[in-house]
Amino acid sequence: MSAMDTIYALSSGGLPSGVAVVRISGSKTRFVLETMFGRVPEARKAVLGRICNPETGEVIDQGLCLWFPGPASFTGQDCAEFQVHGGPAVVRALLEAIGSVEGTRLADPGEFSRRAFTNGKLDLTEIEGLSDLIGAETELQRKQALDLAGGLLREKLEGWRTRIVRMRAMIEAELDFSAEEDVPDDASVQVWEDARSLAREIREALDDGRRGEIIREGFQVVLMGAPNAGKSSLLNALARREAAIVTDEPGTTRDLIEVKLDLDGYPVVLVDTAGLRETQGKVELEGMRRARERAADADLVIWLLPVDEALDNNAPPMIGTEVILVRSKDDGGIHGDDGISVERPGGLDGLIARVGQRVSSRTSVTGSALISRARHRESLLACVEALESSLGSDELVIEVRSELVRQAGDHIARITGRIETEHLLDVIFREFCVGK
Repeated sequence: MSAMDTIYALSSGGLPSGVAVVRISGSKTRFVLETMFGRVPEARKAVLGRICNPETGEVIDQGLCLWFPGPASFTGQDCAEFQVHGGPAVVRALLEAIGSVEGTRLADPGEFSRRAFTNGKLDLTEIEGLSDLIGAETELQRKQALDLAGGLLREKLEGWRTRIVRMRAMIEAELDFSAEEDVPDDASVQVWEDARSLAREIREALDDGRRGEIIREGFQVVLMGAPNAGKSSLLNALARREAAIVTDEPGTTRDLIEVKLDLDGYPVVLVDTAGLRETQGKVELEGMRRARERAADADLVIWLLPVDEALDNNAPPMIGTEVILVRSKDDGGIHGDDGISVERPGGLDGLIARVGQRVSSRTSVTGSALISRARHRESLLACVEALESSLGSDELVIEVRSELVRQAGDHIARITGRIETEHLLDVIFREFCVGK
């Protein structure tokens, strides 16, 4: 597929709908408007008119047309939108008509955004912010994605990268122009103080308790306990639907069952697991292995213990994750906030408050979350390590220390996309739908 092709796609989601938006980008966009709409509207103003098949002249629909000449457009190329009635037949006829124009083709997933990146309209962090904004399910996720799409992380990263570029310039001045009268012999001395300060600043940004990742991916809560402890009933009650099978037979749940919850604006992923007990069944043993593995990576484990069972033989395991013990099936309310009941009115209020308190403490800190993806964190860690290595020993020759500073800058550049591999670009843009 050529990057020179004019691409088009339905951009507004599933059909049928009240309105469907079809987006076009590329050099043939003006020609498509002239042949299908009869004219090119004034830039960035919606114009109502008939949209026709360019081969037969048949009217497809009456709708709005918008024209966005490049480079002042989303992709940086000439762009346009047709806004028509969202019936499947209307949209199908419109797409076929655009496709009949030579030099046009259906867009690949994420191709509009990729062209915006290629043409310098957005960097990778802003592209990822758009992807997160489309997928946002809670208010916190929406706000974080909007900050990312608006360039909050890009601005911070570019500031750090600019400082590194200046450090390299000072080092190069000492290396290459030391004979010049206006270049002091110790031009690079200040660089190492700056590098130390920058490494400390990035370390502080990384020391955020994974707040950004938790907001984006959800606070991971794993339900554990013996068979028939009430895990699946609790999952269904919180999800308000029959997400898991509930029976009196022990070992009903064999695999992990996940549901996403919006807990007062906080994203929570609740995971039901296989009950832990002595068994010889291979499937059930695998389920318990997965349960322990998932619990070790969770943000919180809720250990359910029915009110009629003693704690002695049902104590929570030591798994390296915070565990809260709740007494399940407490229909009489004898355990207060430590007890839960899916039958008693308000029987889950205490647990919801306890979980909400922990989610809030992990996500509600001063300032905006900068780091929301593992690749951001990995690159920033590599940047800090390179900077700290350049400071590690005065015995390192200046050329080696300069190379480490260069590597630090490159690690930041990989986050924004200034230096990147095609493989990573493919992964990032595949997250988008076809029309974005």
